[in-house]
Amino acid sequence: MNIRKWTALPLVASLLFSGAAMAADKLKVGYLRVMDDAQAIVAHEGEFYKKQGLDADLMEFKSGTDLIKAIVGGQVDMGVLGFTNAIAWASRGADLKVVAGAQRGYHSLVVRDDAGINALADLKGKTLASQSQGSTADTVLRGVVFKQAGLAEGDVSVMGVSPAVAVQSLVGNRVNAAFLFEPYDRIAQLVAPVKQIYEVGQSWPFPCMVVITSGKVLESRKDDIWKALDAQQQAIELLEKQPAQASKLIASYFIAEPTLKTLKQGDLPRETVIEDAIKTQEFTPSVTDKDIERMTELARIMERDGSLKTKDGQPFDVNTVLDLEWQKARKL
Repeated sequence: MNIRKWTALPLVASLLFSGAAMAADKLKVGYLRVMDDAQAIVAHEGEFYKKQGLDADLMEFKSGTDLIKAIVGGQVDMGVLGFTNAIAWASRGADLKVVAGAQRGYHSLVVRDDAGINALADLKGKTLASQSQGSTADTVLRGVVFKQAGLAEGDVSVMGVSPAVAVQSLVGNRVNAAFLFEPYDRIAQLVAPVKQIYEVGQSWPFPCMVVITSGKVLESRKDDIWKALDAQQQAIELLEKQPAQASKLIASYFIAEPTLKTLKQGDLPRETVIEDAIKTQEFTPSVTDKDIERMTELARIMERDGSLKTKDGQPFDVNTVLDLEWQKARKL
């Protein structure tokens, strides 16, 4: 009896340890349900993570703020999200690293046909739906778009909501305009009486989404992070070269029903809608010198509006959050 007891204990302990080890080896990848994060979704659905030998969990978050909190808190190993989240938290002492690019900012201004808006300046006195204050989209809207139009703070009533709610608000005539990214821009133009009057990527291209991890995870799991980046690079190649195939992998993430009921084109297959949205994007795994210049401009905008503050009062150096070793190793 005693022999069985003592011989069983190492076995039980071994099984428990093995289970814990397996759980620890799982790589948790955070994402937002937007086209900007398509590479993370394609890498999962196309089994690119698995082909790299990774046991990866894809974890959805409602906002970049929630995702960055999970990275800082250790609940997620890496994520695809807005660059402004990284520097805002890093300026407060968080150990974060931008390790790769993801997507260059596509944000469009769509307006209702009956709103009398034909140019950005016409937004004065109107109501606009965008993301929550402090998000990358909101930072660019207020610091770049409104500035280009000569609009001051308070000239436009901005409602911070999710992209899906923004589209619903356009349909229900609760707002005059919306600042959207894909595929919600595409969906809005199909289901609501709206037109696009501006797209920020055409006048002010910037690195919107990047891949972020913590310094601790990068140090302890560098091989896994690099494998995940390799998987996402393969996903980007599929998105760029075979958008129809990529659409089949991710369309259900954005449109629940097999078809989308549109105002003028009848029912469209969701894969067609998402394929068109993919084609508007510029996905890239690299961060260029020009991107770093734009990142610095965004930091200055955030400092002016008070959302970015450093302890010593000096301008934030974006290079402190960049670790582009993987990019250099892959000669991107």
